[in-house]
Amino acid sequence: MLKAAIILLLLATLTSLFSGLFFLVKDEGHGSRVLGALALRVGLTAITVALIAWGFYSGQLVSHVTW
Repeated sequence: MLKAAIILLLLATLTSLFSGLFFLVKDEGHGSRVLGALALRVGLTAITVALIAWGFYSGQLVSHVTW
């Protein structure tokens, strides 16, 4: 369940990234939609990082790195 939530948040972040690019090109930088897309992207990224940290803390995510 946690992994699915992380994947969905990453996809939403990518969608926000490309919508911000679209608004930047379409509005030529004269609008608040680019800023809104940036704020949404930052929020989604913060939630994603928090979920990853929670997953490692709770033991639901584990690292198999040999070092």
